[in-house]
Amino acid sequence: MPKPTVSGIPEQRSPGPRAPAGLAVGTLVAGCFAVCLAQIGIATPATPNGLFQSDLDPVGSQLTWISDAFLLPVAVLELTFGVLGDLFGRKRLLVAGAGLMAVGEAVAAAASGVHMLWVGQALAGLGAAALFPTSLAMLAAGTRTHDQRAKVIAIWAALLSTGGFLAPLLGGITGTYGSWRWAFVVVAVLAALSALASAWLADNSSAPEGRSLDIGGQVTIGIGLFALLYGVIQAPTDGWGSVGVVVAFVVAAVCLVLFVAVERRARSPLLRLDLFTNRGFAVASAVAVVGMFSFLGTCYATSIRLGPVQHQSPMRTAVAFLMLNGVTIFLTPVTARLLARVAPRWVLSGGFVLMAAGDFLAATLPVGDTALTSLIVPLGLVGVGFSFAVSSITATAVNTVPVHLAGMASATTSLLRDFGFTLGPAVIGAVALGRAGTAFTSALAGSSLPGSVKAAAGEVAAAGGPLAVNSVPPDSPPGHAAALAVQALGHGYAIGFTVCGCAALLSCVLTVLALRGGRPGETVATADEELPPEAPTARP
Repeated sequence: MPKPTVSGIPEQRSPGPRAPAGLAVGTLVAGCFAVCLAQIGIATPATPNGLFQSDLDPVGSQLTWISDAFLLPVAVLELTFGVLGDLFGRKRLLVAGAGLMAVGEAVAAAASGVHMLWVGQALAGLGAAALFPTSLAMLAAGTRTHDQRAKVIAIWAALLSTGGFLAPLLGGITGTYGSWRWAFVVVAVLAALSALASAWLADNSSAPEGRSLDIGGQVTIGIGLFALLYGVIQAPTDGWGSVGVVVAFVVAAVCLVLFVAVERRARSPLLRLDLFTNRGFAVASAVAVVGMFSFLGTCYATSIRLGPVQHQSPMRTAVAFLMLNGVTIFLTPVTARLLARVAPRWVLSGGFVLMAAGDFLAATLPVGDTALTSLIVPLGLVGVGFSFAVSSITATAVNTVPVHLAGMASATTSLLRDFGFTLGPAVIGAVALGRAGTAFTSALAGSSLPGSVKAAAGEVAAAGGPLAVNSVPPDSPPGHAAALAVQALGHGYAIGFTVCGCAALLSCVLTVLALRGGRPGETVATADEELPPEAPTARP
């Protein structure tokens, strides 16, 4: 029987997702269904961004909040839901999370405006925040050896990748042949089925020993991260010196300082700060944030370029996203073999090099180039690079800490990775829209357009930026300035791709220079070594 590598993925994989000995098939089905659902929920809104712009008329940063309303609860509450599952039982949390996702997706499907869509996305994000850690913990709890646990992690990761593969297709098909609302309806139905599957099939488990809620830590980190993202997203629209933005950054700084103080004194901290005294782990954590920011920033820039800027169909956008997300599931066996033979930091750094190359190429594409073939090489490079990076980043981080801290290191890295995902749309949206707004104002003032057109376009831009100008009817007075808006947006999002490429390159340099360890094929335990059992729980 093959031994697991430090990545948690066995060197030789079984041909199908069979439940390892000791893990009930029903629990495996319920857990894998849940994580696939959660990933579909995260990725579905990316392809219909153009339809959101035309149907709901979001202005300024409102389009960015559609994605981040889902991502923010996942980043902030993932660790807390892990503790809740340990304390009160993972089965009921899995059922509740899927149920909450069903409600949120239904609200989003019925949205009459962008604010209602935010509410639905936030509710669905709360549900997904429960599903991600709970599904993996429930599956791991049913195993008894490291070999069994490695197989479970591989199956769980494959279903997560499957969700990322299916979501663009779902958004593209429903948006092109029906309505963007049907994408949310389909996810709501899947969430209801997931809740039923978990209630009927899954075995319950918990691990309350030594666990307790860290209320102070959760409140301070939640408010701090929300305030930080609010400031970053709203600054291009409201102004970096506006009262609301300045207050948001002050609140974020104060809350993050309070979080550190609270965690240093907490009996059961949400985040083990002493892990960051390990230089290797600290660098790996920074790479998790910066590298994943680079990837989702690229996804967001691609979505806006193809949708609201070029007005391409959701189906064509979905094809582009398959190049970004779809290759991961097919490259998982390749990545597993690489991690078995090469130190994880080299696989990780190689992935970041590919991501940087793809982003820099994407930044050079003219905004008038609407051919999907032009995107094959740049998006393909980013997609392959992300496949290597996301599969090895946890292995790289865990390999820098003692074995008994591997679980906490993995959970912490997941939190930081998801925060990096949340930062992607926020920062790239802020940078791109800010630069596009400046470029459009300058181009409009220097153009030969009639004064009435300049005045009308200026009013629309003041309310909603260049995206709004590009979305008005072309035969209307402000519509005559749409070509200037497109060029300004192309300039802004080219800078966004460049920022993503620089972030990936920085992550590569940090990985190569600062991380050590991780010999090829190194294992954390023998395949048949028994794991300590959790406290038994009765099946309800």
